[in-house]
Amino acid sequence: MRLKGKNIVLGITGSIAAYKAAYLLRQFVKEGAEVQVVITPSGKEFITPVTLSALSGKPVISEFFGANDGTWNSHVDLGLWADLMVIAPATASTIGKMANGIADNMLVTTYLSARCPVFVAPAMDLDMFNHPSTQKNLKILQSYGNYIIEPGEGELASGLQGKGRMEEPEKIVEVIVAHFDRKKKLLNKTFLVTAGPTYEKIDPVRFISNYSSGKMGFAIAEELAERGAKVKLISGPVNLSTVHNNIELIKVESAEEMFMASLGTFPDCDGAIMAAAVSDFAPETKKFQKTKRGKSNWEITLVPTKDIAAELGSLKTQSQILVGFALETNNEIENAKAKLKKKNLNFIVLNSLNSPGAGFNVDTNRITIIDKNNNLQEFKLKPKKEVACDIVDKIETMISVS
Repeated sequence: MRLKGKNIVLGITGSIAAYKAAYLLRQFVKEGAEVQVVITPSGKEFITPVTLSALSGKPVISEFFGANDGTWNSHVDLGLWADLMVIAPATASTIGKMANGIADNMLVTTYLSARCPVFVAPAMDLDMFNHPSTQKNLKILQSYGNYIIEPGEGELASGLQGKGRMEEPEKIVEVIVAHFDRKKKLLNKTFLVTAGPTYEKIDPVRFISNYSSGKMGFAIAEELAERGAKVKLISGPVNLSTVHNNIELIKVESAEEMFMASLGTFPDCDGAIMAAAVSDFAPETKKFQKTKRGKSNWEITLVPTKDIAAELGSLKTQSQILVGFALETNNEIENAKAKLKKKNLNFIVLNSLNSPGAGFNVDTNRITIIDKNNNLQEFKLKPKKEVACDIVDKIETMISVS
């Protein structure tokens, strides 16, 4: 019973593939999970709540209010109860509502209240699946941290052949089991993660910074937490928030503040991932009043900031793991290898502004991991959530060896 003790919300939408949800539900229960079914009104046209209730041992939830008795089904309570949520099958309509926050039924409101990982298994005709709006909505869901279980190819309900068949229940169960198995590997481990830019003040209204959104660092923090680790996330100014309860968010502004917070946190950690885009330079002096525009030039002297990764590298013990990032515009591999050695890193993550879809203010990244033995592992362009998985996978291999 590989899912014993797990609470799963199974969302079912109005698709011909809804019959597969009964098999999926049965296997979840067989694996020991407690399952609450939430079905859309159109979903009930394809499979009856009686069948689903018999399989789950629980009343099926579809409406906000109970029939004729005035009771209220709390989507908030459901979102807090669940260890995981699966929408299978997920129609183009429901995917669009989830991506855009259209909370017009119990399933979407439950999704919007969920604090747990969410898996989406699309099911639709091939032209609907390939439509730009559907693909855009799936990318939006991935950018939110949701997992997409890709549909299979074959004969569809329309009689056409192509991609759009909901993945088979047996494979979905294996995906969910593998997800929970990953959560066990970093239990009792603590990691420091830095994220976002830093602001270096020139005067009370101006500062020096960069285009970092913090998305990569936050994705790494969430992935570490999903696998059981406690995470100290030190972040510069970003418009992001954390989801997982295992993450402690420490907000800073300047490179100096990030340096001091990292220095104070690292000794108690099993490792650190330095994903922040820390300003390399800061003004030598800061004005305490706003500088007015004049006719003459304003010259500002910049001085180097402290190298956080190098400092942690000099303090690193044999049992600690230190991961750095290199964002390069030229001589990428050579510059990354030099930084890897200079800062005493276990491995470095290289991304280039020359790669379309990678770099600042995007939801995707394309990386190359270089280890201390100069072994290179290249990855294709993918959502930052998946990139975070690749990076944490690499960390796990090193922990198992140490």
